[in-house]
Amino acid sequence: MAGSQRRDSPAGLVREVHLAAGGSLHKISGWWIPFLHTAFASAAFLGALVIGWKLHYYKIVKNEHYGYPHEWFPSVSATIGDRYPGRNVFQILIALTAPPRLLLHIFWYVLTARAAPKRAKALFWIGFLRTWTCAGWVYVTSGDDHDVHDVMMIAYMLLTIPYMTLLVNISDKSLFAHSARKLALNRQRRKWVCMLFFGAIPPMIYFFLNHKVYKIAGAYTTYAFFEWALIVFDVMFDALAMVEFKALDLSILPAKSDEQRD
Repeated sequence: MAGSQRRDSPAGLVREVHLAAGGSLHKISGWWIPFLHTAFASAAFLGALVIGWKLHYYKIVKNEHYGYPHEWFPSVSATIGDRYPGRNVFQILIALTAPPRLLLHIFWYVLTARAAPKRAKALFWIGFLRTWTCAGWVYVTSGDDHDVHDVMMIAYMLLTIPYMTLLVNISDKSLFAHSARKLALNRQRRKWVCMLFFGAIPPMIYFFLNHKVYKIAGAYTTYAFFEWALIVFDVMFDALAMVEFKALDLSILPAKSDEQRD
């Protein structure tokens, strides 16, 4: 198409947009999708931690058994859900991760559906359900309803198992790639992050039981470090998509006129 023309405004002004054949009005790199997801997610958790540490330190490190100095580092749940304004800053920033997160799921399907259609479809729906359960423990805080918060968080972690496993298996089958070597190397990075994520779960459960059942002083602080490690590994895992998505460009194209469609 050589060009397109748009006429609008009450004054009858005419705006013309001339495009070369096959040109686009605007084009952005797909790299921005995982980058924005990583930036907003990191800012949400780090922002809540800094605000909570500065304003409510002694309150967010205290649990049902002990407080400072036995417990001196806050859990994720206490940091993001217990106090204003940290909770609100976190919820606003984490809401901004929703568009790039959903786009991640959509374009992972686009990039891998041809090579592995069944696994790509499974990855999309598992990713979508995982996003929904994430909203459950983010917006239903432990202070609102402890049971719902815990159930949603457990469901999120369980869905993370097939999500990470599937993505590790099909990420090197991307439809577009600047380098097959880079895809293979990034797949290895995903394996390591995946192993770190699942490797942190057993000790996290162990120290949680020490806190909850045996009421050992300081156990909840150690539990909190493993809980925060899961957040870091989770965000890092999706951040690796910057390698594959760098080979993807998103373009805004003018619609064809009725005459051209006919």
